[in-house]
Amino acid sequence: MQHDILINWSPQETRVALIEHGAVQELHIERHLERGLVGNVYLGKVARVLPGMQSAFIDIGLERAAFLHVADLASSVHARYADGVQRSSQSSSPAVPIERQVFEGQALMVQVIKDPIGSKGARLSSQISLAGRQLVFLPQDDHIGISQKITPEQRESLRSRVQKLWDAHAAEQQFKGGGFILRTNAEEATDAELQDDMAYLLKTWLRIKDSATRLPPQSVLHTDLTLMQRVLRDMASDETQSIRIDSREQHDALMAYGKEFMPHAAAKVQLYKGERPIFDLFNVDEEVAKAMERRVELKSGGYLIIDQTEALTTIDVNTGGFVGARNFDDTIFKTNLEAAGAMARQLRLRNLGGVIIADFIDMTRAEHREQVLAELGKQLARDRTKTNAANAFSPLGLVEMTRKRTRESLEHMLCEPCPACQGKGSVKTPRTVAYDILREILREARQFNPKEFRVIAAPQVIELFLDEESQHLAGLSDFIGKPISLQAESTMVQEHYDIVLI
Repeated sequence: MQHDILINWSPQETRVALIEHGAVQELHIERHLERGLVGNVYLGKVARVLPGMQSAFIDIGLERAAFLHVADLASSVHARYADGVQRSSQSSSPAVPIERQVFEGQALMVQVIKDPIGSKGARLSSQISLAGRQLVFLPQDDHIGISQKITPEQRESLRSRVQKLWDAHAAEQQFKGGGFILRTNAEEATDAELQDDMAYLLKTWLRIKDSATRLPPQSVLHTDLTLMQRVLRDMASDETQSIRIDSREQHDALMAYGKEFMPHAAAKVQLYKGERPIFDLFNVDEEVAKAMERRVELKSGGYLIIDQTEALTTIDVNTGGFVGARNFDDTIFKTNLEAAGAMARQLRLRNLGGVIIADFIDMTRAEHREQVLAELGKQLARDRTKTNAANAFSPLGLVEMTRKRTRESLEHMLCEPCPACQGKGSVKTPRTVAYDILREILREARQFNPKEFRVIAAPQVIELFLDEESQHLAGLSDFIGKPISLQAESTMVQEHYDIVLI
């Protein structure tokens, strides 16, 4: 389906929106201060070798030295690859100890496989892997691997097909060796798409090798693509009508990158010169604000309720004010049919992953259930992220789905837990808090002997003590034989309070 891509650039962040039929379908955000290091390639310097841990600390120019385990050395028995694929070497000989492979002061090409966390440095591998759109290039290996998500029946034919294409391309470029991991996206790729990916990855690797011969240790040889560059690699396709960007400087940089590596996609890049902000063209910011809410309105008058939890995401369908059909069964069917399309769009827009449970309105007719499932499957098929949905309703009338987690959800990226409710979605009522305060005063009166108890709480709680709960407060003061004063603090959230002993 044809679509447009809008890129809004600012010094602090880049935002990308994919537009279909005038509506936002996907939103991607990259904040420049929060870019990770995973995928970056460095010319590191071995700072220390630890034979007892079979590890080494590598200085790659960061605040803390990075960590390299013997299992992540290119010559070791085990190697780690991108796209979730791990392979064991065919060699049956034991691993060579790390102290016989590296030494202090040695310059070593390494790649970050895990970002620094807390006091721990980055995790490294000397087995370089470069991710493309369809393939992951392994320049130091001759292995052709297949993603485990591709069916076993297709793997052998895909392997021989890629090997044939690579042999021809490598011979043409006079390059020896090299292997690939076929990503899940390669399952439907044409020969032309695979050849374009091979050309891009080989050119990237040759540039890294050249930099390694010219630059000193602790230098960055390759950084993973920025969001704008990934637009050309991952999002642009034959269905893309235009890629509009609102920064002349970034437009020129993206064009230079695209002409060298992805000329077909670069031809669609345009500089946006309008006076209105580029995201205002399709009300993108308004759609983002709506994507932060639980309730999603349907055009018919129905609505969805979306709740994201740590374990799964639930989507509940309701008819709301829709009464347009001739009978109740048709009303439910039309609401569910519209909800199926809206549901698939919200998964993409909010980037919800993991287990997803959809609770459609109960339908009595089997043909209605089949049509709703067919519509849901049709809409999910448009998703570039791998999504699986059950082909039947569960005994409880639910539809179970899974969607691959590719990055943080939109809510987790833009929001943080509420300081008042800590993410629960609800807070104690003023009366509940008032009774908690009365119990706490009684508890402290048994342990301490102050002249006075002062309650500092939210205005709603203090107002309750001055009005409906004044009798209980006075009774407690008489019981403990101490005065209790009140102080309203407007900056306090409703659940929080302090009891000061004076």
